Amino acid sequence: MIRPRLLVAFVALTTIAPPAVARDLRVMSFNVRLPLDSDGANRWEARRDLFIATVASADPDIFGTQELHQRQGNDIVRGLPHYNWFGRDRRGGHRDEHMGIFYRRDRLTLIEQGDFWLSDTPDTPASISWGHPLPRMVTWGRFTDAKGRRFVLLDTHFPYRAEDEAAREKAATLIARRLDRIAKGDPIVLTGDFNTIPDSTAHRILTESLIDARLVATKPIGPEATFHDFTGTPDRRIDWILVRGFRVDSFATDTDHDGRRYPSDHFPVTADLSFRDTKR
Repeated sequence: MIRPRLLVAFVALTTIAPPAVARDLRVMSFNVRLPLDSDGANRWEARRDLFIATVASADPDIFGTQELHQRQGNDIVRGLPHYNWFGRDRRGGHRDEHMGIFYRRDRLTLIEQGDFWLSDTPDTPASISWGHPLPRMVTWGRFTDAKGRRFVLLDTHFPYRAEDEAAREKAATLIARRLDRIAKGDPIVLTGDFNTIPDSTAHRILTESLIDARLVATKPIGPEATFHDFTGTPDRRIDWILVRGFRVDSFATDTDHDGRRYPSDHFPVTADLSFRDTKR
């Protein structure tokens, strides 16, 4: 059994600036857990500094989030001022959950961004189809690194109910059909909380054109499952990093905690990637 890693460093906001690490690209996917007072000891204000310290410890060049509210995004960049973030919320504004994408502005340059909704009318903000109750969407950005190498990162959050499996399959199909149009030949990273397991049809649809980073990593670190509901004992791998046009050098599931609480109800996942054509 792999024990969660105790993160004991508590840091003041606006003070964290991790050193640069020699690598091509480190990507993280992190479901933030929306800010709910009903979470009590696990409410955002109680775990905000731990969340920021967890990201600082992992030091990703870029990370996709789910369930992010604007004030959480602003808290994160206040604590990690070398990051920028962008994205509309799922209703097309900034009052609801965002698929916020954070990137180190000293390492990456954002050159294009966009979004679409997981529905029959994907270019209509807040549109809903397929029987689930809430708008679901994708936020994406095109970036260049310091060497001028381009890539696209897309971030999403699929419907969560057991009865939404058909909707998740349609969402996966829509994303798969849009990948080439958005990427325009650039390497691709897709991060997200997919609310389904790797044995699902949605995973099969997406991995017809993308590679699951955990499955090809030589020695993945940490537990396979990612959702733990603030218990530290995960039961499902629903958070994925899928790629095309990269080599996967390493993969980790981060189990940091402070002895009392976890930074979110999901473990974040991180992959180190190299710019290289990936032959299937």
